[in-house]
Amino acid sequence: MNELNLPPFDLNIRGTREKPEIFDFLRRRFVTLTPEEWVRQHFTHWLVEHKGYPKGLLGNEIELRCGTKRLRCDSILYDKEARPKMIIEYKAPTVSVTQRVFNQISVYNLLLRVDFLVVSNGLQHYCCRMDYEHRTYQFMQEIPDYSLLGI
Repeated sequence: MNELNLPPFDLNIRGTREKPEIFDFLRRRFVTLTPEEWVRQHFTHWLVEHKGYPKGLLGNEIELRCGTKRLRCDSILYDKEARPKMIIEYKAPTVSVTQRVFNQISVYNLLLRVDFLVVSNGLQHYCCRMDYEHRTYQFMQEIPDYSLLGI
């Protein structure tokens, strides 16, 4: 797997070379180790272990429904009342973070209306704070610590 711009963590990998699996500490089960999953696991561990995000308020692979259409958010951060506050979208390290990725996460946000949108390919990380009152958003210089989110 590619080296990422995220700190290492204690990996729990099993399976074969052809079908490796990694333990997802949020879903509490082994999942197929894809390049995107490699980014997700590093990023969520970083949020919890280095940025102070409560493990119990994060969820991976969250399904959304809009009529008959089903969408899947890579990760969501909830507040203590179980309201979504942040959507996180992951891409493989070989995938560039483009406007198309932000368009994808914006579709999810039409349903959830969160305060923060985050996109990472493991090498580049972007976070923007939504301002619904002024119908704008502002990119932040870094992914904020949980204590700075104000949620």
